[in-house]
Amino acid sequence: MISRKILRISMITFSIAAVPIMAQAADPTGNLTFQESLDGLKVSIDFSWTLISAALVFFMQAGFALLGAGLLRSKNALNYLTKSYLDFSAAALSFWAFGFAFMFGGSKIAPGLLEGNSWIGFSGFFLTGEAYDVTTAMIWIFQMVFAATAATIVAGAVAERLKFQAYLIYSFIVCAIIYPVYGHWAWGGGWLSTLPFGSGAKDFAGSGVVHAVGGLVALSGAWMVGPRTGKYTRYGTPNAIPGHNLSYVIAGTFILFFGWFGFNGGSTLAGTDLRISIIFVNTFLAGSVGAVTVIYLTYIQTGKADIILACNGALAGLVAITAPCAYVPPWAAVIIGALAGIIMRISIWFVEYKLKVDDPVGAISVHGTNGLFGLIALGIFADGTYGGVKGIIAGDWGQLIAQLVSCGTVIIWAFGTGCLTFLALKHTLGIRVDIEEEFQGLDIPEHGIECYPEEKLSFG
Repeated sequence: MISRKILRISMITFSIAAVPIMAQAADPTGNLTFQESLDGLKVSIDFSWTLISAALVFFMQAGFALLGAGLLRSKNALNYLTKSYLDFSAAALSFWAFGFAFMFGGSKIAPGLLEGNSWIGFSGFFLTGEAYDVTTAMIWIFQMVFAATAATIVAGAVAERLKFQAYLIYSFIVCAIIYPVYGHWAWGGGWLSTLPFGSGAKDFAGSGVVHAVGGLVALSGAWMVGPRTGKYTRYGTPNAIPGHNLSYVIAGTFILFFGWFGFNGGSTLAGTDLRISIIFVNTFLAGSVGAVTVIYLTYIQTGKADIILACNGALAGLVAITAPCAYVPPWAAVIIGALAGIIMRISIWFVEYKLKVDDPVGAISVHGTNGLFGLIALGIFADGTYGGVKGIIAGDWGQLIAQLVSCGTVIIWAFGTGCLTFLALKHTLGIRVDIEEEFQGLDIPEHGIECYPEEKLSFG
């Protein structure tokens, strides 16, 4: 019987090890699920909310596409848009075939997900057998759009010089192995969720599972593919390479902000969980404060209000609040958003000037650095009012220890497997386009058309 407790606990909020085993008979029509429920209307509301949230998160792909394309040169815009469209398509296939089973096998949160251990799952492949079920399908589509987000984060960091085929293969691997394995440890009943500190490692909506994974793999990819030609002078100082359409950037940020309500609020997996209102408020505050903090910071530094950095400041705040959004009070969300904006600004400088890694859209700093910060912030600001999760402000230092273990794990796993993936691609297919193609722009060499073709006039 599907209950509110199971839906709420299922992936994120509580330790899945404590979830009772659901009836494992497959229910592809949904009739049994509805009839066996104590409250069929409640189940319908929970299903509808989760599926609508999945659609909101999927719409964020449009935001990523516009944001990234706007920050690049026009000669590469179509290439980036194509990658943004195709990465979730490749990810869907790998997550359907392998990733979902690796991530949630053994979690017992839905039919067909019985087999697995604390390190990896091995049931639910291809959504067949007992996994051909309405509850399993609901969880799959919600997690699928999360996996696609992790994959698309990398696109901006390696833009304007990574081969298209290499990008598609990377996207497939991320959603087949890299994202699901760490996701299993954190959300699928794995060892991180059962750590003997605090309430075990927590990550309500994915600061670590989605954003840190995507950002750290982006770091490995950008490092291995090398900077764009002309990005650094002979003395090692970076040159600015302006994007071609700031309207895209702002529109993309609005779309991402809007979709984030589904990202965080939908992670309750229950429309009847009234904590959604707190999650919405915390999400809105953190994103807004992140933007305000960064725009004033840049104004103090340069005398100019930099809207590009302000947009990244908003996204940094949203990333940082994603893990603790259900566990912290609104005043803490304001602090988290402000700190996230400052951390993002420092990280961009460090990545560009010290590491000499070329990240055209700031994906490493927005998603990677602040994904890690979001995990840590949970261990500091969780107040114990939701799920009994308590951080330092509630007197529990153990939760911070669990969060730090989770941070260290995702750094080693995501950056390490990202390096192995791009290294393998580098020595087989190759990962970088020819210098002539890079100068020409990737739209024509890789796609045969331009994003902005000029009208050709013929005379006589």
